[in-house]
Amino acid sequence: MNLNQITLPVTDIEKANQFYLAMGFAQIVKTDHYSRFECANKATFSLLLTDKQFINGAVIYFESDNLNQWIESLKAKGIEFDTEIIEQCYLWREAKLIDPSGNQIKLYWAGENRLNPPWRVEITD
Repeated sequence: MNLNQITLPVTDIEKANQFYLAMGFAQIVKTDHYSRFECANKATFSLLLTDKQFINGAVIYFESDNLNQWIESLKAKGIEFDTEIIEQCYLWREAKLIDPSGNQIKLYWAGENRLNPPWRVEITD
């Protein structure tokens, strides 16, 4: 089973489109209220315009094996980060930022530890 996509609420679709294009994602759908972007591994995520107040408690993670270079290129484009790269106790390197609508994003690199951390368990039905 694969995760198909995730949809993020946004309050300004054009501002959000420009943000995710600047991050390097390919936009594959664009309407006045909905957009979809493709990641390098062919996974997708979408944006849905809303005029309602929302608090998105989810954190969206985007992985890159060139994390330092990616973050430096984004900073050069004027994208601001809430944190620098932090070496986490769960063996991931990550930096946090917020999109124009307040959605939480972490850019990270976990390598082998993403799927096979030292504490991995195997639980099946």
